[in-house]
Amino acid sequence: MTEVTASERVSLGTDPDVPLLAVENLRVSFGGHEVVRGISFTAHPGRCLAIVGESGSGKSVTARTLVGLTGSGAHVRADRIELDGIDLTTQSERTWRAIRGRDIGFVLQDALGSLDQLRRVGDEVAEPLRVHGWGTRASRSRKAIELLGSMGVPEPAVKARQRPYELSGGLRQRALIASAIALDPKLIVADEPTTALDVTVQAQVLDLLAEAKAHGTSIILISHDLSVVARLADEVAVMRDGEVVEHGPVHQVLRRPRHAYTQALLDAIPSEHTRGTRLSRGGNVPQRSRRPVDRGRPVLEARHLTKVYRGPDRVDRTVVDDVSFELFGGETLGIVGESGSGKTTTARIALSLLAPTSGEVLLHGESWSTLPPRRRRPLRKRIGVVYQDPLNSFDPRWSVGRITIDALTMGNRPPSSRAEARERAVRLLEQVGLGDQHFDAAPLRLSGGQRQRVAIARALAPEPEVIVCDEPVSALDVSIQAQVLDLLTDLQDELGVSYLFISHDLGVIHHMSDRILVMKDGQVVESGTADDVFRRPQHPYTQRLLTALPRLVPA
Repeated sequence: MTEVTASERVSLGTDPDVPLLAVENLRVSFGGHEVVRGISFTAHPGRCLAIVGESGSGKSVTARTLVGLTGSGAHVRADRIELDGIDLTTQSERTWRAIRGRDIGFVLQDALGSLDQLRRVGDEVAEPLRVHGWGTRASRSRKAIELLGSMGVPEPAVKARQRPYELSGGLRQRALIASAIALDPKLIVADEPTTALDVTVQAQVLDLLAEAKAHGTSIILISHDLSVVARLADEVAVMRDGEVVEHGPVHQVLRRPRHAYTQALLDAIPSEHTRGTRLSRGGNVPQRSRRPVDRGRPVLEARHLTKVYRGPDRVDRTVVDDVSFELFGGETLGIVGESGSGKTTTARIALSLLAPTSGEVLLHGESWSTLPPRRRRPLRKRIGVVYQDPLNSFDPRWSVGRITIDALTMGNRPPSSRAEARERAVRLLEQVGLGDQHFDAAPLRLSGGQRQRVAIARALAPEPEVIVCDEPVSALDVSIQAQVLDLLTDLQDELGVSYLFISHDLGVIHHMSDRILVMKDGQVVESGTADDVFRRPQHPYTQRLLTALPRLVPA
């Protein structure tokens, strides 16, 4: 199959003064419930429009509508949705398949759910090339490896031969972005494109998108990370309950917001300046006095953990290399590092979901990682976990209520009746920003942020002594993130629970952590108190992480 030349593609506009995409009075409803209510905006060549707002505000539904993926149950109405003179409201699914990938690139939020787990990563990246007739099988394979390398994927030729489930969350997200830009589309709709990425790779992705923008690509960015928005966007539209409540140049909206809701979003952003305050109150209300950390015997201790994997090229790779740490009662130990640094593998070993090649984990001074499964099972309620990808950790047949009640029955105080079980489950859901109206909902019907809140409620249900938090707020908008972080802090103060807290968001880590481990290539390269690591970093890698951190103040 031969390559499609540039002249054979639909010619898209490049005049920056003429909108490439125009949307007027867009309305989207599901079952009579309107979730997008009469919004209008334009996207121009060489410019980025960011759409921000809480989970359920309608921003992701808007993004999916722009690529014809709203869903069969959706009712879409608009006075105008036009892409360079093409009326998108009247297109058939066959025409949409020709447009997607070639003229509009789409980056989804859920990388694991978007990539076929049975196909090699290289084949997934090359899929748009194959669908649109680009090159031969061999040239598509080379192009896929090149695209993975451009996204900062280490050993791209090796990763191209692996399956998505064998990669970290950040590496999967990079593969998804590589697939979206494979055909150099003139419009990129990016729904949370940097959610799972650490700051250095996030910086690479933002530089790549900025470079595409400089060459005339139009970008619509859906994001809850206002620092990312500040770095890339020219305009910002703030959505709430399906409506745009504020819209303007990025420097105006982020520096001088006119709407109270926008100001609340800005106030909820965690950073070094918010330590000791309640984020959900705008960072101005102090938290109550912290319960002192119990520096006696560690509740969880890792001793010289090492984990070696054999790759598809039959070469052994050490992904965790002699990692040791102590976690004390009532303490939060943060772990940061790039995707592939070994931080999630370390967490899985700490949970005894993965056996170390060497080393051991102790729980309250007693063997944990070396226990046989039969003896370990009754003790599992002592360690809770919040996974990075909530949807794939749920039984898809279960409702939110059943998921929560099941976790309650595994705890120290199982419910004695069905009524008590429902009451306690609803109370847990309310603690994480949901409620009774979500009890019978299927997780698939929830937004990404709502699913993450269900995962946190499930982890809290057995009243554990330690909770391993693997990117627990990565899918949440800043206001709900603020509520959840305040909730985790309150629970720590009340119960003395300890957190092993993994996040690529350095602002979250600094706000939450007492001590921090910085990991690179499977090793701990720096450790210390949160203030020492952030304000007086000693290792060049830590310094590089902090340099790559996007700032809220726009250029």
